[in-house]
Formats: sequence, structure tokens, C-alpha cells
Amino acid sequence: MNLVELPLTVFVVDDETPARNRLKELLADCNSQLPLEFVGEASNGIEALEKLAEKHADVVLIDIRMPQMDGIELAQHLRKLTDPPAMIFTTAYDAYAIKAFELHAMDYLLKPIRLGRLFDALTHVRNTVPPSMEVLQDLLPEPRKNLSIHERGKVVLIPIEDVLYLRAELKYVTVRTAEREYLIEEALSMLEKEHAMRFVRIHRNCLVAKEAIEGFEKITDSENGEPHWAVKLKGIDEMMPISRRQQYIVKAFK
Repeated sequence: MNLVELPLTVFVVDDETPARNRLKELLADCNSQLPLEFVGEASNGIEALEKLAEKHADVVLIDIRMPQMDGIELAQHLRKLTDPPAMIFTTAYDAYAIKAFELHAMDYLLKPIRLGRLFDALTHVRNTVPPSMEVLQDLLPEPRKNLSIHERGKVVLIPIEDVLYLRAELKYVTVRTAEREYLIEEALSMLEKEHAMRFVRIHRNCLVAKEAIEGFEKITDSENGEPHWAVKLKGIDEMMPISRRQQYIVKAFK
């Protein structure tokens, strides 16, 4: 018995209404030869995350340059979904993006998008896998504005400006805001590299937000009785110990 292949469900993300309308017209044209189902659209990354938490798509067509959240950051957050979609990026001529996509053998559509090119991309998309977090990190021209976790079926955004510290614990990193803690599966070293302008390392396993530093205090270790420096962060009572190697920051921030 031959199984009938289900239609490919497609979601479109672009901040320009004419661009979204153009893609919907092209998808309708593709549908005559390739079973497709258009399942929704969004004008920015945040709206896309909200809608894709409620409606699964096999593939998402993602514009790279968008306000609020660009397409590469959106792709990083979509990777957190239980069943992440395949992703095809769309862009006006962008030498940096095109070089990066070709380097990592990722599919992209150059605007203005042609019917034949879109058809080819959609024909092969079932055989692709979502790009890895490491690859997306290489593609991102600037630091993410948000970290994210998958919680209760949705992607929850954590604005990076709200993060007080990042602390590595086994294979997870604890992300601390004034309100609560989150656990993410990312490498502290990669987070440090990405957000070097915002965070400073105080210990081999901990980064703190520079703007959150309220002061420093010398405290005595309860185990060996030796004094050491700790940093006080705005919004929380917890004192964060500073390792001997990193104690230079006490003078640097005073």
C-alpha cells in the first residue's frame, strides 16, 4: 500500500507585508506541483515564536533582517522547540550572510525570490535538518537580545538585559534574573564570547553582568577561614564569590 505524503506545512516570517504577500502567492503557485499548506505568518521573530508554539510548521521561511529580533536569532530560539521546523532564510543581497550560508551549506533565497528557486528549496527541505546552535552562532552578526528555554510547550524568552549572572553547573548554565532562575543547555565559554561587552568573568564557572555590580565585600570562607572577595549584585541578596585569579576586577570596577 502506498502512503500519501502529507502536505508540507509552511510558515512565513518577514517584517514587510508586500514580501509576505509575494511569498504566499509563490507558495500557491508551487502547490500545483508540490502539496503545500500555508499555516501562518508573522511580521517579527517574537510574534513568530508565539504562533509557532500553537501551530506546528514543517518549514519556516525566515527573513534575516527584521526589527525586534532578526531571523538568525529567531532560528536559535526555534531550535528549542520539541519538534523544530526546517528553516529556509530569505535575504536581500547581503554579502556576509550569503558567504556564511554557503560556508555551512545552508539553503537561502535571495530577494526578489523566484518561483523556480523557491520550488527547488521546498522540494529538498524534507531532507534537511535544522542548523545547529553553533552554526547559527557563527551566522549571527551581533549578540542575541534574548536567551531562551523550552517550557510547557513554549519558547520562553529571557531578555539578556535582565540577566544578572550566568553560572555553569554540570552540562547546564543557570541564568539568574531578579525574578527567577532558568536552566539552559549552552556552553558558558560561548556565552562569554558572544556577550563579552555585557558580562565579566568572576570565577571559572560564573559570569556577572557589569551593569548589575553594586559593590564588593571581603568575606571569610566558612570552611577554611580564609578571607576572599565577593561581588554584590543589584536585585538579589546572594553574594557571588570571586576567584583569586579574577580578583583584579575589584580594582577595575572601584
